[in-house]
Amino acid sequence: MELWAALTWALLLLLSLTVICFLVFCGYIQYVHMKYDHIPGPPRDSFLFGHSPTIMKLMKNNDLIYDQFIDWVKMYGPIIRINGLHKVLVLAISPEGVKEFLMSTKYSKDDFYDRVANIFGVRFMGNGLVTDRDHDHWHKQRRVMDPAFSRTYLIDLMGPFNEKAEDLMTALSGKANGKQEVKIHDMMSRVTLDVIAKVAFGMELNSLEDDETPFPQAISTVMRGLVETRNPLAKYLPGKRAFIRKVHQSVKLLRQTGKECIERRQRAIEEGEEVPVDILTQILKSAALEEECDPESLVDNFVTFFIAGQETTANQLSFAVMELAKNPHILEKVQAEVDEIIGSKRDLDYDDLGKLSYLSQVLKETLRLYPTAPGTSRALREEMVLEGVRIPPNTTLMFNSYVMGRMEEYYKDPLTFNPDRFHPDAPKPYYTYFPFSLGHRSCIGQVFAQMEAKVVMAKFLQRFDFELVEGQSFKILDTGSLRPLDGVICRMRTRTH
Repeated sequence: MELWAALTWALLLLLSLTVICFLVFCGYIQYVHMKYDHIPGPPRDSFLFGHSPTIMKLMKNNDLIYDQFIDWVKMYGPIIRINGLHKVLVLAISPEGVKEFLMSTKYSKDDFYDRVANIFGVRFMGNGLVTDRDHDHWHKQRRVMDPAFSRTYLIDLMGPFNEKAEDLMTALSGKANGKQEVKIHDMMSRVTLDVIAKVAFGMELNSLEDDETPFPQAISTVMRGLVETRNPLAKYLPGKRAFIRKVHQSVKLLRQTGKECIERRQRAIEEGEEVPVDILTQILKSAALEEECDPESLVDNFVTFFIAGQETTANQLSFAVMELAKNPHILEKVQAEVDEIIGSKRDLDYDDLGKLSYLSQVLKETLRLYPTAPGTSRALREEMVLEGVRIPPNTTLMFNSYVMGRMEEYYKDPLTFNPDRFHPDAPKPYYTYFPFSLGHRSCIGQVFAQMEAKVVMAKFLQRFDFELVEGQSFKILDTGSLRPLDGVICRMRTRTH
């Protein structure tokens, strides 16, 4: 009896502590509500979970949360709060806000980037260029990396750009019979993977020829994992455990590949071999400047460039093909430009890229409608007023190029694909277009990426006519970056000039 009584009292004590903790947590949630409820926004789904149920439902249905954001902004104004458990994010659809926060060094990246640095408890991008929140440390990394993205280096990349793009054209030629269905996104993912592996790290993956290569699937799995981290309870759900294991395995593959690649290059340097002035060499130079360099930080930047250099360009190229197939008059115009500038040339010169002005407009318009990296966020440490709304200190502000690019306030007929928006004589978007971010934290590889996209796209337009297979949804899948859900399935034919 005494043992039973002791167990009963222990259970009652535990229950009491649980109730007290729950009530304290509810009190804190109420405090958060009082702090932020003056900011416009949709009604919360629940007291505790805020808007999380709506966001989780959208994710489950493969619906894009940013389309919901557009609806909310139209209803509640340019500054809206989004509640999730105890945390509130403020979405700022404000050109002045974009200018203030992205163009200034005053505001650091917020703790969202910690979820990219470490995914489900495993180091992913660590302290690489994208995720490093310490400005001084980031600046040191960026300064050392800049030479690998200089004009001199980029001109030298035309050879491998042409080579890998030509491999893609060869692979597509065997499918261009007008009958075979080709998933464009899969092919673009493979060529951009081969490009970044070779020109950045001296690796020959040949994923266009190797159907067994694990890297495309590993990247897709990790990117999907980043989306799942939006649910703070994901890692505790039994149904997610198998997926999280796959994410961990994919991260391990990427980081182990980086470690081995770095060690090979280090040995080559130590043995006095000539090494290319590429991204990997710059990563190692950065390490040499650090008095105490953690070897894992070298792998951080390998993974950062490996994924960023592959994923975003592949998605942009796929969306460009999709929109050109949907707009034959634009396709005809851009093909005419390619025919005039490139003709039957197999190897494009650096100067050729500057002459492909309409193709540039097509690629920029693609990123307006489909910014593959749709937004960024910053930490506000002190109270400020933005668009007439008081924003409390220690708040995360989100800025979203996808939302701003699809609003009538900033673009006429925003859902119409119109490359003339980016004609040299057209008015420039005022802090509403930032697919590569803006300011000092803008993407270091944006010129690299657009050169690669131009080479691949010019050759593709030069060689093939294409049409979309019927029945596709044209939905956008959010995997951390934006990609076409159905993969842009086309039938292709070799062009006859």
